[in-house]
Amino acid sequence: MAEKNDKAGAMHVDIDLVRQLAAVLDDTNLTEIEVEDGDRKVRVARTVQAAPAMMQAPAYAPAPAAAAAPAAAATAPASEAAPASFNAVKSPMVGTVYLAPNPEAKNFVQVGDKVAAGDTLLIIEAMKVMNPIHATSGGTVQAVLVENGQPVEFDQPLVVVE
Repeated sequence: MAEKNDKAGAMHVDIDLVRQLAAVLDDTNLTEIEVEDGDRKVRVARTVQAAPAMMQAPAYAPAPAAAAAPAAAATAPASEAAPASFNAVKSPMVGTVYLAPNPEAKNFVQVGDKVAAGDTLLIIEAMKVMNPIHATSGGTVQAVLVENGQPVEFDQPLVVVE
């Protein structure tokens, strides 16, 4: 840990701890880790390289001609549900969305299903942890705005329940 030295504000850094924390970043694909022990604190962070950002670029780039029709079909429900998106359950985290508890199971919800507050709508996997996303209020599912296996961002609308 980093700790203050008695010499005029000099700081002693435990290099072995910094290396261990950097190894944890590599093992877990995290970009930042912070450890605190009393008033001592060590934070190790790295910048995200350009290669991971390029993996997201196809989501924003124009689709190739062969995939243009499916892309247009996938965006149509989202645009229809856009006026009602203020009622959407939004993603509390960045991760990958799964609409069913496992690949062989049916989806948690479909358009037209009645749900109660607290019912599971979908799962978001973040850092190998499956996080159930629950309905915040009861109602009817008007739109499912994401596809199974799709990456989602924080605060992204997921499901419209009215």
